[in-house]
Formats: sequence, structure tokens, C-alpha cells
Amino acid sequence: MKRIITLSLLIIVVSTTYLFASQKILRIAGGTAHIPILKEIAQKFMQQYPDIKVVISGGGSGVGIKQVGEGIIDIGNSGRDLKDSEIKKYNLKPFKIAIDGIAVIVHPSNPTDNLAVNQIQKIFSAKIKNWKNISGINEMINVYSRGKESGTRKTFEKLALKGAKITNNAIYVSSNGNMKVMVSQDKNGIGYLSVGYLNKSVKALKINNVYPSLENIQSGKYKIQRYLYMILSPNSPEYAKKFINLVLSDYGQNVVKKHHYLSIK
Repeated sequence: MKRIITLSLLIIVVSTTYLFASQKILRIAGGTAHIPILKEIAQKFMQQYPDIKVVISGGGSGVGIKQVGEGIIDIGNSGRDLKDSEIKKYNLKPFKIAIDGIAVIVHPSNPTDNLAVNQIQKIFSAKIKNWKNISGINEMINVYSRGKESGTRKTFEKLALKGAKITNNAIYVSSNGNMKVMVSQDKNGIGYLSVGYLNKSVKALKINNVYPSLENIQSGKYKIQRYLYMILSPNSPEYAKKFINLVLSDYGQNVVKKHHYLSIK
């Protein structure tokens, strides 16, 4: 009897060890706008391929591009267009998976509803430092920004700031999610994030009287928008392409729309 129990335990241990040893890991990192979409799709992917575990992290677009190129991860996420030099250096292959807008956000109690582009430039470069010049409230403005590796920041600088430099006194956050949390807790704060992260905890502003709705992004009325990319390199395994194919499938694009992004289709 003891031999049978011991043998059964040995089989369980060996089987479990074999399972973990044979399980592949699909590593995805980079831009954080992608994360809500990919977390949901990863669940279905792992059901289809139970021998593959999907691990998703952030770090910013620059990190995703560099790490997939260097073979540290299998798929890189980017919220900005890749530079020709990046594609050439690493022989990268980007795939457009969604269209995203970038919204300027404030605390829900802030009476401001609309900003002109030149006001945004002056606020984020600290040429306007007090809300009294915008909404009449005599409070200093707290500017929140993403780090230099962020594709959200690159797009925001290019399309909204148009060459104006973000103040060195900005409070830097690591992701779209952190941006939402920080501004939602600061009545004098202002920041920017992917429209996929918008909810009632923050207030999205009109820019030149155009609200960052999906309809306005799709029509082109709202100008601060970008593609979201997933990137492969020659080092990426075959199952990385299978994951991207699932993102681009009808199922995956419905998940894109569910999370308030525009389908690439």
C-alpha cells in the first residue's frame, strides 16, 4: 500500500515537473495603452494553447521596441510609429492593432471643459502656472506627464504641444493607469492618457471645442490620435505571431472596441 501511494506521488511530481518544464512563456511588454486589450485576449489564447503562458508588462513604447529587438521579450508594444532606424537596426515587423486617441484630463471637480491648443502648450510648458488664468480658480497647476520612453508622451508632444517642451517640474508617472489614478486624486492636476483608460474618476477636456469621443477620433475631428502597434523581431517565436493573429481576428478586434479603442478594420 505504501509503495502504491509513494508511486502515485512520484507520478504526480514527475507529471507536474514535466508540465512546467514543457510550458512555453510568451513575453509581451512596452506601451501601456495596449494592456487592457491584451490581458483579455491572453485569457482566450491560453485556453486555446494551454502549453503557453502569456506574461504582459509595461515599461513604455521605447522599452518595448528595444527589448523585442534585443530578444528579451517576444512581442513589443508601441503607442508611436517606429523610427526607420529602429526597424532597420533590429529588422522589426510592426502590426497595427488599434486606433487610439490621447485625452487631456483633469480632476472631475475642475470647472474647465475646453482648452485651446495654445493653452495646452502654455500649461504643460509652465508658461501658465495658475488655474485662475484658465478657470478662475486661484490654485497652482500641477502638471503630470509620462517619461521619455512613453509613446503616449511622444504622440502628445508631437500633435498637441507641437514643439513646446514639458516643464521640468512635471510630476512623472509610469503608465496610463498611474496617470489616471494621480490626476483623479489631485484637484489641481492636469495630465494626458489613452482614451481607453477614461472613466468617471477623471474628466476629459475638449480641445478646440472637440471632445475625444470615438466618433470624433474616427472622423478625424479630434486630431490627437495614433495607431497602437505590436512588434515582432526575427527572434520572436512562431506562437508570438499566433497571438497577434488572434488580436487581429474578429474576436480580437471586438475586444479592442469593447475597451473603447477603434478597430483597425
